[in-house]
Amino acid sequence: MKNQALTNFLLTLIAMITVFTKPVAADDSFIAMTYNVRYLNTHDREDLWSMRRAKVAETIEIADVVGLQEVTAEQLRDVQAATPDWSWYGLGRDDGKEGGEFAPVGYRHALFEAMDHGTLWLSDTPTEAGSKGWDAALPRTMTWMVLRRKVDRKEFLVINSHFDHRGSKAREESGRLIAKEVDQRAQGRPTIVMGDFNANPDSAPLRALQSGSEVALSDAREVSVTDPEGPTGTWNGFKAIQSDRRIDHMLVSDQVVVQRYRVLDPKTEAGRFASDHLPVAIHVGWK
Repeated sequence: MKNQALTNFLLTLIAMITVFTKPVAADDSFIAMTYNVRYLNTHDREDLWSMRRAKVAETIEIADVVGLQEVTAEQLRDVQAATPDWSWYGLGRDDGKEGGEFAPVGYRHALFEAMDHGTLWLSDTPTEAGSKGWDAALPRTMTWMVLRRKVDRKEFLVINSHFDHRGSKAREESGRLIAKEVDQRAQGRPTIVMGDFNANPDSAPLRALQSGSEVALSDAREVSVTDPEGPTGTWNGFKAIQSDRRIDHMLVSDQVVVQRYRVLDPKTEAGRFASDHLPVAIHVGWK
């Protein structure tokens, strides 16, 4: 009887410890990431996609929601095969099908479900597939998705994009277009805008992204509850991290709490950079 009473007491104690030590935010936070994975360039020699794809997939698995840039159709198929617990959506920028690079959004389908999604072109004719805007060298897209978290049915808006590398007017106008889309599509939902914007903080494109009249967007690095972690730059060119080039960004609306901000530095088995950009990951929750 004494042994049974002791056993019952210990089981009760364990149950109480489990309840009182469970993190309060365990169901209220997830990791969002932006990552330019470098397009499939057969001239990359030591940095060919075939040598990097395993590490890229491993890096994606750190997160729960991801926006990728420079992804070709073949690369997207590789990523999909390597992430069976994820769902992906994106369109090729050249033809709205598989032509050209994608800016896809992926998410863990055990945690989220997509309520709506779409692709727009960064131009004066955003619904015209393959349209090129302003002084851009290439067609550019934005992928938007409304996700609902299964644990609490909370919806949020995600936008992922890749701004032109040459056209300064195109970058600024692209930021302004996305700000208007956020105003229209957020509808009170928490919002995360991510991507390779080919622009540093406090530049015209970043100011344009934050020019919305309905939704205020903030640099996730600046509003992180904890000190930012990792390199200050996100570009390495497969050679060295340039500390003064933070061109990959995460922006959040004021309903989003950035609990942690990290710039990661994944390396392949050969010790090479996994891409010519570094991924940015944020741990987020809701206010």
